[in-house]
Amino acid sequence: MKRIDPDTIVKPASQYSQGILVERERKRLIISGQVGLKPDGTMEKTIRAQFERAWSNLFEVLHEAGFKKKHLVKVTIFVTEPGQVGTFREIRDRVMDGHLCAATYLQISGLASPEMKVEIEGEAVKEHS
Repeated sequence: MKRIDPDTIVKPASQYSQGILVERERKRLIISGQVGLKPDGTMEKTIRAQFERAWSNLFEVLHEAGFKKKHLVKVTIFVTEPGQVGTFREIRDRVMDGHLCAATYLQISGLASPEMKVEIEGEAVKEHS
């Protein structure tokens, strides 16, 4: 996989890549939107806690499928509270351990339940082992 950040367009505003090139036959994992639900089914209360839990849940799906953070090529983040991009970036930069992937951040009016404030979906690619 190769990061694509052309010199002819604006550089990423934070820790992500404009594109990721995947060549040859690889394994591909599509990860459904992960939210701030704990394993017992209760929802984290704050948006910060929901960000943390959604990332944790996404990483658990990666792990279960035999993938690592470094295999993430794309994440899409849905947020219902305005003005949270700074919180998102701070948490993402910490939990991603320096790995950069393509990313889209969307502020939306609602998710599947009113108590949900964050949802993160992802895509990972790795070589066949």
